[in-house]
Amino acid sequence: MDHLPNDPAILVSSVDMLLRDDEYDTLDALCYAFDREPEEVKEYLLGEGYVWSEQQKQFRPVGFDA
Repeated sequence: MDHLPNDPAILVSSVDMLLRDDEYDTLDALCYAFDREPEEVKEYLLGEGYVWSEQQKQFRPVGFDA
């Protein structure tokens, strides 16, 4: 993957897959590898209905982030 996708559903899926498969240890490391700011990604996805769960290390739909 050369860059992180712009489509919110595909972005969530890609980030979650890369973290789950241990390609990257943290969201910060993943974002910096793709020249993106973690806070920018979190804010963009929050606006699309996804919230970052540090405990689960994945983006979750708002309301299912417990």
